[in-house]
Amino acid sequence: MKHIKKYLAESSAIASRLNGRAIAGIIESLVSARRHKGRVFVLGVGGSAAAASHFVNDLRKLAHLDASAPTDNVAELTARINDEGWDNCFEGWLKAGRLKQNDVVFVFSVGGGDLERNISPNLVKALQYAMEKKATILGVVGRDGGYTSKVADSCVLIPVINKNNVTPHTESFHSLVAHLIISHPRLQIASAKWESESEKK
Repeated sequence: MKHIKKYLAESSAIASRLNGRAIAGIIESLVSARRHKGRVFVLGVGGSAAAASHFVNDLRKLAHLDASAPTDNVAELTARINDEGWDNCFEGWLKAGRLKQNDVVFVFSVGGGDLERNISPNLVKALQYAMEKKATILGVVGRDGGYTSKVADSCVLIPVINKNNVTPHTESFHSLVAHLIISHPRLQIASAKWESESEKK
């Protein structure tokens, strides 16, 4: 029980320290992208790739945004890794998607990318390309935010409460923040299944 209580207490402390202005900035950027017929390209590696896939689903179904993630297409992703290298796989995918100024590149990551330490270099290369194309950059990241937090137009930094739980807390809050964003009345258009069932009563 000690670990359970400690983990939940840490989660509560993190939730209370989240930057509401950064979250609002992300919501406004996504609303603007939809208004201008922009697309959302969601990037993540490992557990963050699962968050990216989930977020793509919600953006498309609930917010009526054109969204996609490279990690959802294993054939293309592995072909790019094999032929172009891990560092360039996300950048190549964005190029094939003809990334434009009205589009958004959205990053879920624990560290945010760090070229010097060769951690998630594919995120860094993708963001460099996004800047070149003047696309909007958004992120939900942990630790010090890495490269993502340095270049993002809006970025939510998950506070570090316990350095031994950085990854589980950050990846847990990817989901919490994503659901907060998608459920905002400025962004959500369609009702989720159980909410729509409640409306019928």
